[in-house]
Amino acid sequence: MINTITLNPSLDYIVKVDNFKVDAVNRSNEEQIYPGGKGINVSIVLNNLGVKNTALGFIAGFTGDEILRRIKDHGVDCDFIKVKSGLSRINVKLKSNEETEINGSGPRISESDLELLFEKISHLKKGDYLVLSGSIPSSVPNDIYESIMKRLLDKEVEFVVDATKDLLLKVLKYKPFLIKPNHHELAELFNVTLNDDNDIIKYGKRLQEMGAKNVIISMAGDGAILIPENGDPIKREVPKGILKNSVGAGDSMVAGFISGYLKNNDINEAFKMGIATGSASAFSEELATKDEVINLLEQMN
Repeated sequence: MINTITLNPSLDYIVKVDNFKVDAVNRSNEEQIYPGGKGINVSIVLNNLGVKNTALGFIAGFTGDEILRRIKDHGVDCDFIKVKSGLSRINVKLKSNEETEINGSGPRISESDLELLFEKISHLKKGDYLVLSGSIPSSVPNDIYESIMKRLLDKEVEFVVDATKDLLLKVLKYKPFLIKPNHHELAELFNVTLNDDNDIIKYGKRLQEMGAKNVIISMAGDGAILIPENGDPIKREVPKGILKNSVGAGDSMVAGFISGYLKNNDINEAFKMGIATGSASAFSEELATKDEVINLLEQMN
């Protein structure tokens, strides 16, 4: 069983405006609404690839109801907790000559809400995967990821963590199965400048020494490097295509990696699947479909 957790999901309201002007009435020429959240993206792409999973997290108010409806429209099984106080956030992404984002704050999550989440994940067992990704709401303790992993450590659940800065560093002692910083985040973690692939591998291995089993460092158009639990580092280029939307590409890479690994327990093939899936989302206005991924896999060695 695979579960994803999105603590602070959103409705992403994307508005395109020609020549946006401050202090004036602007009219949009294109609008889109998507359910937002890194764990949600992973769940949707896993489902697109034919991998059953359950999306967990917190929702509130009419916006939460709409988030849930849209996730279910993708065929994903959901087990969200309905919070009483506040509204799930609406994140506005304004695209014009420049891009501007306004992110909502989200609902207030109580201690009893958190206990409900802990109860839901208490049934996970050896061989199950739990994906923890994204930011932590202000009403939730900063060590929530640590608390979740600590509770499940004896159950031998495999953790996939896509987080940044201290949030990532603090969970490495719980030996996550996979972490996926990009090269900018890796440099920030160690306060260094990464000049070449050797530097990336050096500091990626540092994360492994701190507890991570498998480390992927994504480098946008320059591909990605995998430092596997066993074996030598592997670098892969991205397939050729036109970038249309980078939002969700990293989450799609995580989903592709999990899907590929579950298929045959081959880390190299899982990495290839991750690259193809992340690229498929980047080359599309929406998240990757199975056919799009298969088409890119055929281009790759």
